[in-house]
This record gives sequence, structure tokens and C-alpha cells, in this order.
Amino acid sequence: MTNTADDQPGRVRHVLCVGAAVLDTLFRVRTMPTGQGKVLPYEMLQIAEGMASSAAFAVTRLGGKASLWGAVGNDDTGARIVSDLQASGVNTNQMRRVDGARSALSTILIDDDGERLIVPFYDRRLHDVVPFVSAEDLADFDAVLVDVRWPQLAQQTLRAAQQAGIPAILDGDVAPDGIIEMLAPSATHIVFSQPAAERVSGLNDPLAIVIALKERFSQAFISVTMGEKGCYWFDGKRGLVRHLQAPRIKAVDTLAAGDIFHGTFALTLAEQMPMEEIMRLSSMAAAIKCQRFGGRIGAPTRPELHAALADWQPAVVDMSSRNSPDTEISS
Repeated sequence: MTNTADDQPGRVRHVLCVGAAVLDTLFRVRTMPTGQGKVLPYEMLQIAEGMASSAAFAVTRLGGKASLWGAVGNDDTGARIVSDLQASGVNTNQMRRVDGARSALSTILIDDDGERLIVPFYDRRLHDVVPFVSAEDLADFDAVLVDVRWPQLAQQTLRAAQQAGIPAILDGDVAPDGIIEMLAPSATHIVFSQPAAERVSGLNDPLAIVIALKERFSQAFISVTMGEKGCYWFDGKRGLVRHLQAPRIKAVDTLAAGDIFHGTFALTLAEQMPMEEIMRLSSMAAAIKCQRFGGRIGAPTRPELHAALADWQPAVVDMSSRNSPDTEISS
């Protein structure tokens, strides 16, 4: 079975996101607490998000279509999560409501430097039953993006996406031991966070990390996002690692920045943009988000994203091939 997106270049692309759906309570504080005592925030927001959920929202903000597959409890919190995401333009018709399980919750402190402290709660009973996913179930989608929160469903979805001939994208974030190693072989594209990439590779040099991950998961496109250091990826056609610097910003809230990157990546990949353009768009979308308090609601619209890109055109650096330490700047 092969996706027919090539035959309809102007069509709005539809991305399926699979994984986390959480009710977050965000508290904004001047400085991060360092010990016992009472913390007095000066701003608060409750919002439904999570890796897959925030990525889905990013897709809708950029004018794409997004559906979310995940699980919430059959409780008031679950109803709030589903209604909040639905009101934000995400299709939640296939969300599972699980009797006897509690919906996921997080308490998050965000300081004036944009850094955060997250205390999440996930009920394992949410994922006790795993629905079967076939290529036919993905007929309406142009790409799938999975996170690490529901690995059994993520693995089935990645495999089905490959069978359907559409991008099977893994959000390679920090996960319990063995989860990324289980999911990565079924992905066509993997975008790692820096902590997860360092953990899986056992390395801390960006060039060495990307090369090691590409050698380990050779079937997939490999990228690593490293915050203010920018993003790195392996260019399979040229056989080398490429680097794009991060936009220079004053961060207000880094929560969901990686998710906005992933959602932008998934949509623009489904739109068949060149990889350099995909990475520029994804990097700038995450940077815009970081300048706005409120987690996922900082995701930009398409006009906002293109306006920001007009003032940011850094060169992409060709760092090295697998076999050569030479460095050069791309034209």
C-alpha cells in the first residue's frame, strides 16, 4: 500500500500523533526552588498537552490537520483533556477513555529564564489494552509521529506506517530503559532530544552522537536537537553530518519547545519540503514558542513562522563525513 500524497501537492496534509495526553498545571516563578519551603508563583495556567498532544497542536497551528491517538481515564480530568484538545483543533475522536484508570497529570514550575521543573503522574493502567493498528487504519494520514509514552501502540503504528508507505517518525525523548531501542528500528525518521541521544549513544560530542546513532539505526533519518546549540542531522545522500545553529532568543518558557519542533517537522515532511527547509522551519517554530509563556499555546501560525524566518537565514554547516574529519560550509 502506497500513500498518494505526491498526486495532490496542494492538499492539506494530515498527521497522526500517538502518545501523551496530560493535564498540565503551569506555575510561573521568579527563580527555581532549591530546597524545602513554600513557592509563590506569580502566574498560573492549566492546559491539556503532552508530547504527542502538543505536536498535534503545532500541526493545526501551521494549517495542517492533526489527529491524536492516546488514552485518558474515564474521569473529569480526562474529559477536560479531550475537550481542551478538541477545542484547539485536534481530532480526538479515537482517544480511548479507560475505566478504572486515572488521567495523566503534571505540575510544572517555570522560572524567569524559561527553565522548568516537571512532576508528572502517569497511570500504567491507561495502556493495559493496546488496539491493533494496520496499514489500512492509516489510509487517511500523510505521516505519523509517535512519542515514547505508549510504546506498544507506538511500535504498531510505526510498523503500519512503513507498510502504508508514509513517514514513520519517532520522537526520541528520554524513556525507560529499552523503549527507544524497541521503537527505533520501526521508524523511518527519528528526532532525538539531546539527553536521550546522549543516553542511547553513550557519547556527548554532537558529531560523534549523530554518527553513532546513524550507524545503529541505519534505516532511519537521524537528527538530534540540542537547544541553544541548534540541531544536527545525518545527510544520507552526502554521507555527512549537518548542523543548523539555533535562533538567538531570550527564552521565557521552554516547555513543549521540542514538541513544537516535532509537530512542525512531521507536517513539513508530509508536505515533502527539502530537509534543510524542514529543519529551519522546525527550529524557528520551537524558538518562537520559547519566547511565549504557556506551553504548547506558544506554537506559531504559518504567517508568524515565515515572518520570523525572513530575518533568520543562517548557513548550514557540513560538519564531517563518516570517514573524514574535514569541515566545510555549505553554499
